Amino acid sequence: MKRTNSKKLTLTALLAAMAVVGSLFSFPVLGAKCAPVQHVVNILCAILLGPWYGVAAAGISSIIRNLLGLGTLLAFPGSMCGAFFAGLMYQWGKKLPYAYLGEIIGTGILGGILSYPIAVFVMGNSTAAVFTFVFPFMVSTCGGTIIAIVITLVMEKSNVLHMMKEQMRQ
Repeated sequence: MKRTNSKKLTLTALLAAMAVVGSLFSFPVLGAKCAPVQHVVNILCAILLGPWYGVAAAGISSIIRNLLGLGTLLAFPGSMCGAFFAGLMYQWGKKLPYAYLGEIIGTGILGGILSYPIAVFVMGNSTAAVFTFVFPFMVSTCGGTIIAIVITLVMEKSNVLHMMKEQMRQ
């Protein structure tokens, strides 16, 4: 039986909470509610926890945001795809730019495209097209990724990022 890492579970919950609180700062772009803090959280999860914990944090924060009326159902494909691809790319490349690129591709492109069936079949948006949400998701993810770049570079320069990664391994 695989041992569960309580440090990773705790950090996942804290980052999910940060995404929920951060969603108080959001703005509408073409029918999507853009929350840049979610992208910062996705990138931190990718670097510190990996893709599966990142998907868990994104899913948890999306559920809570929807229950509180702070998000839409489009939060699920956007945040979860971004967290997954950022985690995969970082795991593969082992450098910060891979996490950034994974977040942009995962949320901006794939999450935007996967939002189409949810918008049409679940939310009843008959005007949506396959690429309708790519632009607003790209606006949000690029803004959030820029914020994450600043934060992670400061964390890396001060050695905090390395120390946190080491703590997650224990």
